[in-house]
Amino acid sequence: MKKLILLLLFISCNQEIPKQNWQKGNLHTHSFWSDGDDFPEMIIKWYKDNGYQFIALSDHNTISQGENWYKLKINDNKNYALEKYKKSFGDWVETKTDSSGTYVRLKTFEEYKSKLEDINSFLIIRSEEVTSYSQPVHINVTNIKEKIEPATGNSVLEVMQKTLDAVHAQRKKFNIPMFAHINHPNFGYGVNVEDLKNLNGERFFELYNGHPAVNNLGDDTHMDLETMWDLINISYYNENKPLILGIATDDSHNYHTKSSNHSNTGRGWVMVNSEKIEISSLIEAMESGDFYSSSGIFLKKVYNTESEFFIEMVPKKGIEYETIFMGYREGSYEVEELKRVKGNFSKYTFQKNDLFVRAKIRSNELIVNPVIVGETMQAWVQPIVVKGK
Repeated sequence: MKKLILLLLFISCNQEIPKQNWQKGNLHTHSFWSDGDDFPEMIIKWYKDNGYQFIALSDHNTISQGENWYKLKINDNKNYALEKYKKSFGDWVETKTDSSGTYVRLKTFEEYKSKLEDINSFLIIRSEEVTSYSQPVHINVTNIKEKIEPATGNSVLEVMQKTLDAVHAQRKKFNIPMFAHINHPNFGYGVNVEDLKNLNGERFFELYNGHPAVNNLGDDTHMDLETMWDLINISYYNENKPLILGIATDDSHNYHTKSSNHSNTGRGWVMVNSEKIEISSLIEAMESGDFYSSSGIFLKKVYNTESEFFIEMVPKKGIEYETIFMGYREGSYEVEELKRVKGNFSKYTFQKNDLFVRAKIRSNELIVNPVIVGETMQAWVQPIVVKGK
């Protein structure tokens, strides 16, 4: 016990454990601006009230600009969407009714941001899910400034690369931090591992998505997303590309009915190590890999020295945790299991033939509203390059 306490107080060479400030956020969410079933303010309020520090509404092929009068549908009335909206926001709500039905004006990004954002405690990020019509490609763009039109092309790879190039061009044009991430590769099994291996300039993809139709675990003929992640990173490492990093998201569309058949809130998120809740700090941390992804587990510390990799959980009474360290080694053709550690604290000592190492934490705690019945909470720590090429 004494050794464990000392380890938690100091790293090697008498260096203090780096201070960490974990900010919780979801980067994939939908509203009435595209195919979600609630108003932007109601969705944002849910995340704000449930302990998130940042949220991005990423509706399909729109950045929530201009005048948009949404016509209520039958299901909206069944869900009492307007009544709930009025109860929460009162005179802020604008409606009109004519012979064709009831319409509600959707507030723009600038409006709902000014209404609900809190400086230093809750950030609302402009985003777009750039959705192609010619190929099954969905790419989220975080901190976008101008709408990016969906690309066309003769292949999935061509469309993805064109979209990424447009993101990098906009980032250069405005000189701002922004990034793209590939959404749900196994949705309709539209994006395969070879497509992702051949991309240039991509740093993020969805390792876990809370929508029931995205096939995170694959099937008998398609690989799961963790295996895909490892294969992409073997390729990237061998080609001297920065490793791709894994994001967990809700991809929430449904806010009135909770079930495994609906894409609900609170299923997947990122925890970013950033002292400030501001876009430049959050993106800088994510691009450096200083974040983890989760479907329920919270980590207290994640850090490494030149020789060791440490992870400490935020424990819950009666819950069991297991850390699985996975790595790519010299002379190997696959990512392999390196070590398993049970308990609230784990460490791995790098070996001389380790090239990169990542970690996955499992628990026996059931997710309250899972995509898959019986699913337990997990977390994923980004890969660390041990030996550069």
